[in-house]
Amino acid sequence: MENALLIGLSRQTTLRNQLDVVANNIANINTTGYKSQSILFEEYLMPVAEASDFQGQDKTLSYVVDYKSIYDQGQGAFTQTGNPLDVAIGGEGFFVVETDDGEAYTRNGAFHLNNDGQLVTADGKPVLGDGGPLQFSPEDGAISIADDGTVSTELGEKGKLRLVRFENSEDLDRIGENLFQGEDAEPVLKPRLTQGSIERSNVQGVVEVTRMI
Repeated sequence: MENALLIGLSRQTTLRNQLDVVANNIANINTTGYKSQSILFEEYLMPVAEASDFQGQDKTLSYVVDYKSIYDQGQGAFTQTGNPLDVAIGGEGFFVVETDDGEAYTRNGAFHLNNDGQLVTADGKPVLGDGGPLQFSPEDGAISIADDGTVSTELGEKGKLRLVRFENSEDLDRIGENLFQGEDAEPVLKPRLTQGSIERSNVQGVVEVTRMI
């Protein structure tokens, strides 16, 4: 009897964790560049708990465990904003930003200039180009971002936005503030950027509500 209750409890625990993930997805349905999360489940055979008190063949009891969370890196829809510093990525790739713990990666291209004229994320983290953070002055004038990430002003070229990819982007670690960290980043050879647009969350509200129900 105790084993049966523990089996049920293992399932309820994983369902509670799944509900937390679903709630977080729904809460970020309007977050720019957000990628929906899901949990993977597997069977866990308890090595020391057996149904040996009953007639018939002994069986190793089967529990449920949520062993991994992954992220759907599918592209979200684009929304035009008209802001020349907003950039959306078409296809694969992540922007590279500078944090206190090293480089991090995001699909959120809602950028702006801080008080020092540096291109930063919505949270104020520097956006990195091939030569480091991108710096502007009032004399630069209008800022243009080409499809390949080249950043130019009225005074000439300022640099190129760094875009990287990962072999298994679903396994990246989310560190908060819509940022990921991972290893073995590779440059995107043929980036496709759209200036004046942002990528919306790829969360499908109907799907998440269905999961919650």
